[in-house]
Amino acid sequence: MDYFVDKGSVVRQIWGKSDTILFIFAGAAAEFALNKAVDWLYYTGRLPSDPLGRLFTTVTYARKIVFSEKGAAHRAIDAMAAIHATVEAKRGYSIPDWAYRDVLYMLIDYSIRAYEVLERKLTSAEKREVFNVFYRVGHRMGVKDLPTTYELWLPDRDKHLQENLQKSNYTHDLFSQYKKHLGLIRYAILREAQTLVVPAQVRHLLGFRGRSWLWPMLGLYKLSRYVHADKLFKALLMPPAYKSEISALDAVPNS
Repeated sequence: MDYFVDKGSVVRQIWGKSDTILFIFAGAAAEFALNKAVDWLYYTGRLPSDPLGRLFTTVTYARKIVFSEKGAAHRAIDAMAAIHATVEAKRGYSIPDWAYRDVLYMLIDYSIRAYEVLERKLTSAEKREVFNVFYRVGHRMGVKDLPTTYELWLPDRDKHLQENLQKSNYTHDLFSQYKKHLGLIRYAILREAQTLVVPAQVRHLLGFRGRSWLWPMLGLYKLSRYVHADKLFKALLMPPAYKSEISALDAVPNS
């Protein structure tokens, strides 16, 4: 069977573990809150009213693409494009092309950053693999002006970070919603996890410290996986209502 992502790809390793995925979306949640187009995510009301539910919906689509055969992956991508087209039609104007690129860039960057924080440094070839997977997603969606190689993407990613982020009322509101839905302790852990994975520009705009107190604890967490105690750590990170969703993230189809 012809899969969208080869079975031996590092992308399957990245998206096949719940802890890596949670770090990916910790970083994306921080950067989303700064994006100049974040008002689009407020249009349906789903993000501010249920940020964790939105996270798991997005994860479901991403994993369906990563672990499906090509036809099913293409249908999932087309479904995402159709959802965005419907929102655009209801609002009366289009989501900017740069905003679509920003989302893809976050998936590329945080896939790499999260894996390197929790596992090991990726090789240049593996980073190109990550880029190529999400480039194909963007190309299928019809996103314009995408860089065609990882090497061309790197300076464009930096440009987007400099030009498309700003601290706004949406930033404050989204972080208030994160705190409301997570509670004080989990919210504090979220911010530390974000500090570990976000780029310097995001840390600067959000006023994060340069180093997280979670860093020395990562070694302990990695050891806990050998005795299967990592589930306890994950239970501490997310509300009990999402226990089944987190467990499902570790189930790798067609592995």
